[in-house]
Amino acid sequence: MELRDYLRGLRRHWVAILLLTLVGVGAGYGWTVLQTPVYVASTSGIVQSTGVGDVSNVSLGDSVARSRVPSYLVMAGWTDVAQGVIDDLDLSTTPEALIQRVTVENPTGTVILSVTAQAPTAEGARELAEAWLISLGSVVEEVEVESSPTGAAPVQVVTRESASLPTSPAFPDVQTALIVGGVLGLGFGIAFAMIRTAADRRIRNAEDTESKTGVAVVGTIPWVAGFDSGERLVDTSAANRTGRTGTFAVSEALRSLRTNLQFMDVDHPPKTIVVTSPLPGDGKSTIACNLALTLAAAGSTVVLVDGDLRRSMVAKTMGLPSGAGLSDVLAGRAALSEVLQRTPKSNNLLVLAAGSVPPNPSEVLGSERMHTLIADLTKHATVIIDAPPLLPVTDGAVLAHQADGALVVVTLGKTTYDLLEKALDTLRKARGRALGIVLNKAPIRGADAATYSYEYRRDYTSSGSEGTTEASPETGKPDSKRRGRKRAAKDAELVTEPPANERGSRD
Repeated sequence: MELRDYLRGLRRHWVAILLLTLVGVGAGYGWTVLQTPVYVASTSGIVQSTGVGDVSNVSLGDSVARSRVPSYLVMAGWTDVAQGVIDDLDLSTTPEALIQRVTVENPTGTVILSVTAQAPTAEGARELAEAWLISLGSVVEEVEVESSPTGAAPVQVVTRESASLPTSPAFPDVQTALIVGGVLGLGFGIAFAMIRTAADRRIRNAEDTESKTGVAVVGTIPWVAGFDSGERLVDTSAANRTGRTGTFAVSEALRSLRTNLQFMDVDHPPKTIVVTSPLPGDGKSTIACNLALTLAAAGSTVVLVDGDLRRSMVAKTMGLPSGAGLSDVLAGRAALSEVLQRTPKSNNLLVLAAGSVPPNPSEVLGSERMHTLIADLTKHATVIIDAPPLLPVTDGAVLAHQADGALVVVTLGKTTYDLLEKALDTLRKARGRALGIVLNKAPIRGADAATYSYEYRRDYTSSGSEGTTEASPETGKPDSKRRGRKRAAKDAELVTEPPANERGSRD
């Protein structure tokens, strides 16, 4: 797979990526809600000489205080200090557990002791820090008194700064949790999209289809909302109407398919074309009917044959009676001229319905009478045969063997490469020729949209040209006079132009 395939996968699964990102953000926020908040408060005290005993001057007292600071740091972690805090604040905990919530530090080169305490509440953290420093001072005083020959402590710990009340918890950090959760969710979303893209076996675009099957994609029919469930036929004049962008896209795609078929083999263009698909539901009958109409619109005489004797759809799609038809002609119960129907959609199109359902459709379609019938029709018209799917039954392969080739219709984003390969293999085993693959229901927008754009529609339709106003070169505003002159010139040209029959005679 190339980089563009993974980029398409990201666009295709952008909803999943967004949802997983939101889930990650929600999980991060939920984690912060479940955590017990931790508030941090700090206070500080100074180790100073009391001016009693052997310490008689300031400089000597400062030296003694500095020498005591390392010892006091060790004493700050004693259980005696923690027990004094527990007794003072009436806490229900052990000294060992309480020691883990307090940190005592000494800034380098100073006689200051900084106490940092942690608690579930802001008030608890402040009270713990202040009580710890007071308890430390009491323990230091007891130790100094016991070791002093005069019975007085020469050095003491004095509180100089009260602890401030913290305004927000130090843990958990909601903003950090949301960012981390969002990043993890985004990562999982991208990984999900990449895995789905790498494991996806569904047909997504024409380039990969041609490279994996070796069969050319001769048409890409866009998907239009309500087209298959409602009106299945494309109005050939829809290109000249406003507000019919979707129908215009389908009609243009069918014209492109018609052109590809005409130039597929210039010396021997296919005259008998089978339209089939790997499985039911791919839209082969709709494609066959619209392709027949498109070929007939170009002036060719076309016969549309419903070769799906098991599940006929042509007569219903074309709005014609579904009485006698192909099976009756092959059985000798009716003549071909009696069952061929002309459709009001086109004067160049004849329709041969399926007729009654025979008990053995495969044998009927593979009979010599069927071969002769197709050969006779091909002498006078282009024959389009709507055949059954290739994988469920063998009827489609039997018809493809008697025709010039088959168009295999697949649903973009639904049909897998495995199904398509099996269908093409069925054609090869029946000695049928695959004229090409038609990608049906292709989205016009999105990651899997075809590169073809229909934005130029307004440049080629009469409604778009009539609604155009030209700007005056002097003012830059619409110039109604120039527009009127253009319309007058155009009308004069139409009036002076000879009729079509006269132009033909002159040529």
